[in-house]
Amino acid sequence: MADINLKGMGVALITPFREDESVDYEVLGRLVDYQLQNGTDYLVVLGTTAETPTLTGEEKERIVETVITRVRGRVPVVLGVGGNCTRAVTEQLQSGNFEGIDAILSVVPYYSKPSQEGIYQHYKATAAATKLPIVLYNVPGRTGVNMTAETTLRIARECPNVIAVKEASGNITQMDDIIKNKPANFNVISGDDGITFPLVTLGAIGVISVIGNAFPHEFSRMVRLSLAGDYDSARTIHHSFTELFNLLFVDGNPAGVKCMLHTMGFIENKLRLPLVPTRIDTFEKIRNVLNQLNIKC
Repeated sequence: MADINLKGMGVALITPFREDESVDYEVLGRLVDYQLQNGTDYLVVLGTTAETPTLTGEEKERIVETVITRVRGRVPVVLGVGGNCTRAVTEQLQSGNFEGIDAILSVVPYYSKPSQEGIYQHYKATAAATKLPIVLYNVPGRTGVNMTAETTLRIARECPNVIAVKEASGNITQMDDIIKNKPANFNVISGDDGITFPLVTLGAIGVISVIGNAFPHEFSRMVRLSLAGDYDSARTIHHSFTELFNLLFVDGNPAGVKCMLHTMGFIENKLRLPLVPTRIDTFEKIRNVLNQLNIKC
């Protein structure tokens, strides 16, 4: 298993669509360039923010190829591979082409609502199916079940290639428990932009960010300042984004960040059903906040 450094800010890339809802690969390439030019430490491809459930197999392959080709090994690329059928996940890991991929992000099985033992067994099988490093992803608001600190730590101790957890439970006590008791070779990554600053002060190594799609320079700087212990400077940046954090998810993800990127002139404001763009009043609020931040609209 190759070493991988996921310290800092990773960005969960959106999938840009044209007006006809086809994938805009040219714009995707430009978005990757924007990330690399503005301090992003690594990229996450085909995560929730990418609207992955709405993409065809061919589109997924071309998106991965586009990102890897554009990155050219300059930063790590993490690929989302997860589901609620353990057999399907393990078969994909065993048979897929992962050239250019540095790690796997794998979500807790959704919809099925497995027990803690079921979650453990799922990840044990997942870890055994690949030599790539694996980042667990706990997001009970989407999956319907919370992976407890006890289960996370059990997986971390027993599966050597499970290297981190992206924690989006919203439970700071749970996250702190993992940080306090984790093995030395296992790390906690924030899965929520709004709590990244306090979580880093507790010992998290960074964030897999949504807002970083739009503000990679500013948000990666906040993360680096936090990691360096310059909490006063980091807190100032954190507070400047507080209103945008709220607007980011009020109409669902990635509607909020796509609205921001559209307002900033990067993409068409298109999503695939069942997701739809933000409401008009949210759009206006986002535009007003961007104007206050002196972001070109």
